[in-house]
Amino acid sequence: MDSLLSPPIGFAHRGARALAPDNTLESFALARRLGAAGLETDVWLTSDGVAVLDHDGVVRVGLRRRPVADVARRALPSAIPSLAELYATCGIDFDLSIDVKDPAAAPAVIAVARDAGAEHRLWLCHHQVEVLATWRPLSPDIRLVDSTRVRRIREGFERRAARHAELGIDAVNLHHSDWTTGLATLWHRFERYTLAWDAQQPRVLAALLAMGMDGVYSDHVDRMVAAIDLHTR
Repeated sequence: MDSLLSPPIGFAHRGARALAPDNTLESFALARRLGAAGLETDVWLTSDGVAVLDHDGVVRVGLRRRPVADVARRALPSAIPSLAELYATCGIDFDLSIDVKDPAAAPAVIAVARDAGAEHRLWLCHHQVEVLATWRPLSPDIRLVDSTRVRRIREGFERRAARHAELGIDAVNLHHSDWTTGLATLWHRFERYTLAWDAQQPRVLAALLAMGMDGVYSDHVDRMVAAIDLHTR
């Protein structure tokens, strides 16, 4: 089955996570050198309004662990990069998928991407459709992603896909084990992108790409790049 994007995007999950500390500039730069066309990360807003990249959003400051939202940028551990630093290090010639853990960070993320000239390659992910819909007026160029699981789609798949089209949500992101060719066909019928996360093994990557995934997320950049290259030959 054909994807809407050709070639599909391979998102390096938190950078080259299998080879380097995740969500670090080192990991992101390594993923790009290994051929990843996309990067994936998580974002939080500091107390002074800086968008920074960290998975858990809780950091050790002195002897205490504190939420990133309570800490100024200058007080964070040096290993935690800002979004602006990611663009400064890796450039803008890649797609960037961001799991917006703190919804308040979305405007700052879009502003940084806009200043870098990368707004059109930004994919913002969240697990609540209603939250995603509030971000559409912020930019016509970003892509909005409903990150969910099949078991959470209580209203039915066709109704959810139609809702995405109605609200301007561009993609659905499901765990690789949730996807079927039928589901991919359904979302493509509504001209919505299909994304699959936690795709770690070559056989899983190959199966997802055969279903028509528009993007996959993996810790193993080398496997992911090889699978996409093989699929698009």
